[in-house]
Amino acid sequence: MAKDGEKNEWKEFIWNPRTREFLGRTASSWGLILLFYLIFYIFLAGLFALTMYVMLQTLDDHKPTWQDRLSTPGMVIRPKADETFEIVYNTKNTESWDMYTQTLEKFLTPYNDSIQAQKNDECIPDQYFVQDDSGEVKNNPKRSCQFNRTMLGGCSGIHDHYYGYPDGQPCIIIKLNRVIGMLPGKDGQAPYVTCGAKREDTDKIGKLQYFPENGTFNLMYYPYYGKKAQVNYSQPLVAIKFLNISANEDVNIECKINANNIPTGSERDKFAGRVSFKLRINKDN
Repeated sequence: MAKDGEKNEWKEFIWNPRTREFLGRTASSWGLILLFYLIFYIFLAGLFALTMYVMLQTLDDHKPTWQDRLSTPGMVIRPKADETFEIVYNTKNTESWDMYTQTLEKFLTPYNDSIQAQKNDECIPDQYFVQDDSGEVKNNPKRSCQFNRTMLGGCSGIHDHYYGYPDGQPCIIIKLNRVIGMLPGKDGQAPYVTCGAKREDTDKIGKLQYFPENGTFNLMYYPYYGKKAQVNYSQPLVAIKFLNISANEDVNIECKINANNIPTGSERDKFAGRVSFKLRINKDN
């Protein structure tokens, strides 16, 4: 009998036909609760939308309002086979170096002279290409300077489609990471790249050749204004050709940026402004 009483109590709690209550509340009571939560969540959604709207009014579509200005940009090499930064191949084995040359060809295609002439301007070298806005009037989209593939000379891939790899004289391409508003170098001195072997490999690296001359990043490619403001921007490149590096040996190489206003390395990132990689060229005797 006690169990039947408990069942009846549960049934009446779910639906009481005498008081017409569902789960202990009448229809009007449920309606008031639902109306309260509906108004409450509409208010929260409106408050969130208003907050987002006010915040978005402070943002610029073409550049970040707040930017952690890096004192030293990072450096990247091409070709890069994997995250280990190792370039290892055999001059007699086409398959071992073909992936490197294909990577370079794909990377340099947008730098073809004909493509650059169509979308970018011929700029005055050795000076910054500053394009300021006129007060509230935005000077967008901003123009970009041509970086022609032919400027990479023997590492352009135009005359030597294999970039020196089968001859044991490979080319490596280096670029600086983009930093909005950065003005590398001062007093008209352009930043330049230098590469050298780590201490234990100094006698293995041999002679290097830089393209463009002296491995410089010309000032006319700076400042960078951002992907949306400067849609056709072509990053300047520096190519290094290893002319007589030791064969059948690991050679640990470090390249770094040199500028009179860019420090290399920092407490937060000792690799800032430099990149290290291993190069090994195997030759069958």
